[in-house]
Amino acid sequence: MSESISYQRVQAAYQRARAELLSARTDAGHWEGELSTSALSTATAVMALEMIRRHRPADDHSLDSSIKQGIHWIATHQNEDGGWGDTVKSFSNISTSMLCHAVFHATGNTEKFATVVVNAKQYIDRIGGVEAVVARYGKDKTFSVPILTHCALAGLVDWKTIPALPFELSCLPANFYKTVRLPVVSYALPALIAIGQVRHHFQKPKNPITRIIRNLSIQKSLKKLISIQPTNGGFLEAAPLTSFVTMSLAGMGLVDHPVVKKGLEFLLASARPDGSWPIDTNLATWTTTLSVNAIRGTLSEFEKTPIRQWLLQQQYQELHPYTSAEPGGWAWTDLPGGVPDADDTPGAILALLNLKPEESENEHTPEVRLALRNGVQWLLDLQNSNGGWPTFCRGWGTLPFDQSAADISAHVIRALQAWLQTEPDDADIPLRNRAERAIQHSFRYLASVQRADGSWLPLWFGNQHIKNDENPVYGTARVLAAYASQEMSESAQAEQAIKFLKSVQNDDGGWGGDAGAPSSVEETALAVDTLLSLGLDHDNPNITSGLNWLLQQVETNGFTESTPIGFYFAKLWYFEQLYPIIFTVSALHRAEMVLKKYTDDNLRLSLAEEDYPIMSTENQ
Repeated sequence: MSESISYQRVQAAYQRARAELLSARTDAGHWEGELSTSALSTATAVMALEMIRRHRPADDHSLDSSIKQGIHWIATHQNEDGGWGDTVKSFSNISTSMLCHAVFHATGNTEKFATVVVNAKQYIDRIGGVEAVVARYGKDKTFSVPILTHCALAGLVDWKTIPALPFELSCLPANFYKTVRLPVVSYALPALIAIGQVRHHFQKPKNPITRIIRNLSIQKSLKKLISIQPTNGGFLEAAPLTSFVTMSLAGMGLVDHPVVKKGLEFLLASARPDGSWPIDTNLATWTTTLSVNAIRGTLSEFEKTPIRQWLLQQQYQELHPYTSAEPGGWAWTDLPGGVPDADDTPGAILALLNLKPEESENEHTPEVRLALRNGVQWLLDLQNSNGGWPTFCRGWGTLPFDQSAADISAHVIRALQAWLQTEPDDADIPLRNRAERAIQHSFRYLASVQRADGSWLPLWFGNQHIKNDENPVYGTARVLAAYASQEMSESAQAEQAIKFLKSVQNDDGGWGGDAGAPSSVEETALAVDTLLSLGLDHDNPNITSGLNWLLQQVETNGFTESTPIGFYFAKLWYFEQLYPIIFTVSALHRAEMVLKKYTDDNLRLSLAEEDYPIMSTENQ
């Protein structure tokens, strides 16, 4: 690294960022973070409350305040172009704009907010309305149908234009879901049932046999819905999904149904003081494992113990009620609405490995070793036949969020490799052999999905400045981390990916999601961290300029500025306040270690030269 980037400068920045991250812990010792407030969540929650209010006595005003606050928040956060984005930092999109526009009509607020409504209508017409929503999601009906249902409940969309969802399929045994290829992703079973029913309620199918089958399936599928609702009422801890389910049943007049009652409780409990709703309650497990793995084992035993126990308690010990995931995985949150997945599970495995007790040089406790083996087994059972890993369910379907994903597969590789390095060679040899084979199979998958320019695309992250909302910088950085874990930086795939990362670096030294995108803390930190992990020369100009950009953000306190790069399912944007801090800590920690080694090596070399001076020919 250039002379202007000293070890002392990096160390000071790292300590500052680390202190910021540690200060964000909860009283229980782990991290919770804070997800961005969402216009989409707020609009759907208000619609759900309105559908319930319509069926209550005229003198019942218990929901009026929540609806009024939500409407006011939406009205005051409209973008200049008349639309709304998912977050306050997001560009307008057709889906969120149609949802927000609809609630003014549903709640009778079109005259009070006339300018807002007119501007919203103009934006929607300009973008393409219903056709644009359908085009945005393609064959995946997981969100296009709920969005149009929301608008139909407001009287803005004809029920005839909304595709029917075969809710009767939910009555089949869970092991048949993969076979029948549901038109929604694996985690959206609640939406299939509730939205399928409300569409059936208002628009019966012409086919008499289909009509009879669906009529006969109503009560059985509602019982299924009751059985899969989390104890706190929140499906996936998500206001949008819970709202879609609640508004659909309430729109049919089922306001006293148990699912509606629990859904209402969840929505009222998750509303924020300003009248808005977040996209999800929290990502506590995800942010905690990211934080632990960024700090990489430098916590004291006093700090490690509560996190370790907290993570162990979250590992699923029984079949998940509606994805039918086997025991052994972790979800993104410790709350009831979580679902075990192949991104949080490797994160938890890596975190537990980094939380090894100080007094134990090589061995983990029996409890941790069992949890690790169960987690590894869970991941191996989830691997798709193409070598990659899906998010939730193996072989569920062909929709993007049920297909193998490069960034998730790379995360799993890192976790499996780390487990192999710490688990004794003579322990569970069949599982070790299976893990080794899975890693090699996954690298073949990664090679097959690498793009021509050397990049990989992630599933759960994007960038609104890039065509198709893609984020190849994030995806490539995450996949390269797997190559680094295997010391494969000189492989053809890694070299091509490194070349890609270098080629899309901005002139200011930072990285955005791709060439030309504004530099962000998250993407720059990921790129720097990954390039350092691959063993590139410490004075590589790409690393030097990227690190300098990142250091400047810390020194000016800009490293806490979040960017909306997260996808909460299908193109629903979010930002998380801890992401830039976590990624900065990880990159600077690695930079500090590299510079310290370089400084120590030079010091040892200098001392060696003083102790053993090179003899001149004159003294021979």
